[in-house]
Amino acid sequence: MKHIRNFCIIAHIDHGKSTLADRLLDFTGAVNEREKQNQLLDSMDLERERGITIKSHAIQMEYTHKGQDYILNLIDTPGHVDFSYEVSRSIAACEGALLIVDAAQSIQAQTISNLYLALENDLEIIPVLNKVDLPSANPEEVTDDIVELLGCDASEVIPASAKTGIGIEAILTAIIETIPPPKGDPEAPLQALVFDSVYNSFRGVETYFKVVNGSIKKNQQVKFIATEKVYGADEVGTLNLTQTPKQEIKTGDVGYLITGIKDAREVKVGDTITDAKFPTTAAVEGFEDVKPMVFAGLYPVDTEEYEELRASMEKLQLNDASLVFQAESSAALGFGFRCGFLGMLHLEIIQERLEREFNMTVITTVPNVSYHAYTRKNPDTIVILNNPSDLPDPSGLDRIEEPYIKASIITKSDFVGNVMSLCIEKRGQITSQNYLTPERVELTFDMPLAEIVFDFYDRLKTVSKGYASFDYSPIGMRVSKLVRVDVLLNGQSVDALSALVHLDNSVGIGRKMCAKLKELIPRQQFDIPIQAAIGAKIISRETVKAVRKDVTAKCYGGDISRKRKLLENQKKGKKRMRQVGSVEIPQEAFMAVLKLND
Repeated sequence: MKHIRNFCIIAHIDHGKSTLADRLLDFTGAVNEREKQNQLLDSMDLERERGITIKSHAIQMEYTHKGQDYILNLIDTPGHVDFSYEVSRSIAACEGALLIVDAAQSIQAQTISNLYLALENDLEIIPVLNKVDLPSANPEEVTDDIVELLGCDASEVIPASAKTGIGIEAILTAIIETIPPPKGDPEAPLQALVFDSVYNSFRGVETYFKVVNGSIKKNQQVKFIATEKVYGADEVGTLNLTQTPKQEIKTGDVGYLITGIKDAREVKVGDTITDAKFPTTAAVEGFEDVKPMVFAGLYPVDTEEYEELRASMEKLQLNDASLVFQAESSAALGFGFRCGFLGMLHLEIIQERLEREFNMTVITTVPNVSYHAYTRKNPDTIVILNNPSDLPDPSGLDRIEEPYIKASIITKSDFVGNVMSLCIEKRGQITSQNYLTPERVELTFDMPLAEIVFDFYDRLKTVSKGYASFDYSPIGMRVSKLVRVDVLLNGQSVDALSALVHLDNSVGIGRKMCAKLKELIPRQQFDIPIQAAIGAKIISRETVKAVRKDVTAKCYGGDISRKRKLLENQKKGKKRMRQVGSVEIPQEAFMAVLKLND
């Protein structure tokens, strides 16, 4: 056990985590020349296309230091704020972390938030200054920033370049000498923490775990504590580049388990595996349930694919435990699911993965957040609103509370004015302004979560020319003046387009929605009125004009009453058509509501 080291790599997005992981694998000989490729651990096509890490990946390396063989278990983690749950799970399975900072971009918001996650779990931190070979790098200045953040010595910061391979040996030496070996009792009953799982259509659910106490052997009977079900361990092994079957995985090591489970719901990330005959009394602690930030409805395009969509989402949930969903139905779209996501990028990635991995085409409704409503009848009972259509009758409402977040934005001092005006436009209140260096400022705001859901991150990048980094944490609920804006098409309310918005912004949003829908809804044989309403009050209207046929074309000259008669007949036909005709809403219309400011 004392020759095992479990560590993860944490950093802000684009600071070179995956490239550093590649170099560590090269250096320790974990991959041969034929298997080499850039971002080796980013196995998903989507990760390669976008150049981001979405999943954390575990891999085992072997390294000889001073004549002694060591086993190093590396978990590469994502850097984007929307995948912070992946990071928290990786941290729970490690004893140490490499904190990577880009020598050109310095410390950014996600660096700090991931660092705090690691410190809460008592991890040993090894600071690495990456990309020192870049012409734009400021190694001395950024080293000072790291020293100030961690309170370490400047000599402890390892200068490295993942691209050229500078400093890789120093990093491996630091991992072995600084990170403590895993603690645990090899003689105690088996206790293993499930930190990830994937669905394999041939072998069922593959569970990734870290052994905390005891050991797990092939063909042993194991029990999952949360579901209390017993299975046989058909295969156990370690996670090298390909899975390597072993007879036994001992205390402190990381491995995979195949039990032939076919039902995705029977494995929960954060669960504890134990021996069926001599079970442990306590589950492993250190996992909290994920808190979704953004809610949206996912509906199958064809309602007959509902069960297929459910099965696909359960398999996807295995691979991405931060996806939360429950069944719901909509008058406009039929049966579907109300899903909770950690952010807009997460929503986009899930939609894309459903299409690529499961061939499911889905319609996404307008994302929103979860509100609390209180009625006058029961002022102490919370009504949770995940969907604007759940809002109780406004005449009986006492108050609505919305979730607030504490937003931390780090930017260059030149852009402070732009960032402030954007945050104030989004109903933010500034709580502190802190100069980290003469060039870099940290701004802290209290903001409603609903305001950052749509386009806040994109606009923040625009106003700061890409130099602002953003991170947030929830701070509870506050009372707000919110109203529901409904969209009526041809007099029928479309529940999938309803939105809960602040009273001050409601008229502007209603107008923009109507104008946007007018562009997107195709013309029919009859006029289509598009209206935005708050309760019974119409606040905005646009009309999609009918496609006209010139019925008077055959009348040349002659009496006006002949033309009038033809036009009146046409008018009657249009009126009748409007009563029975239905309006098709294209998928772009649901998503366009998000881009109202474009």
